[in-house]
Amino acid sequence: MPPRDLLLGLVIVAIWALNIIVIKLGVEELPPLLLTTLRFLLVAALLVPFHPVARQHFAFLLLLSVTFGSLHFALLFIGLGQAEAGTGALLVQMGTPFATLLAMVFLGERLSAKRLAGLLLSFAGVIILAGGPSLPSPLPMALLLLSAFGWAVSQLLIKRGPNLAPMALAGWTALFAVPQVALGSWWFERDQLGAMATAGVFGWGAVFYTAVMSSIVAYGLWYGLLRRHPVSRLAPLSLLVPVGAVVLGIVLLGESLNAHVLGGGAMVIAGVALIVIRFRSLIDSR
Repeated sequence: MPPRDLLLGLVIVAIWALNIIVIKLGVEELPPLLLTTLRFLLVAALLVPFHPVARQHFAFLLLLSVTFGSLHFALLFIGLGQAEAGTGALLVQMGTPFATLLAMVFLGERLSAKRLAGLLLSFAGVIILAGGPSLPSPLPMALLLLSAFGWAVSQLLIKRGPNLAPMALAGWTALFAVPQVALGSWWFERDQLGAMATAGVFGWGAVFYTAVMSSIVAYGLWYGLLRRHPVSRLAPLSLLVPVGAVVLGIVLLGESLNAHVLGGGAMVIAGVALIVIRFRSLIDSR
């Protein structure tokens, strides 16, 4: 990989790792479902006018908005409000093992010995993380794992769905998700107008950062790299995101690096690496 693309990949990793910290700070000033609603509104406003789609795709996009918008993003924001950022970033990585299991069940994909070892290793890591002090109760862990499952289902839908441009998918999924998460905010949260009026740089900064930097800028750059390089060469970069989130959580939020986070996190990342990285292709491409 040319140094320019490698540097670009590391910038993307930094944006996504910081995104976890930004969400954690944002939900301290804005209720999580309200923050998710505002994020989707901004993404839709910036993308939908420039990426039209045919009406026959609306049903697919509505379904994707449920799994990717309401299930993945909404539960991610709620879960991060109750768990440490680093632990949350590690648990969300379970989307890859979940997607592997779903592809095996619904798409008939074969499960090699390497991928099976990755699944077992990653789930063992989750068990270790569950016993640590960074999860105050089983609820945030359940929410974050459900968020990861929502991501996995969404990847399965995208793989089997129509071939739409990534930015069109992001924009229209956000648009259809707005009423869902807004209804959730209205039902479960209180004083949304007051929260918006009193929110400061962390709250409104989280709306901007999660919508523009993480969803539009970083993903736009990432898809550009995917057009120039095989997935096997980019997968190791994506595994740096939870590592970066753990480090940033320690540096910026004062989170602790205990044995559960270190051991369980290492097992989750190693397990995901076994699933996603094709080591032979990686070696042959050098």
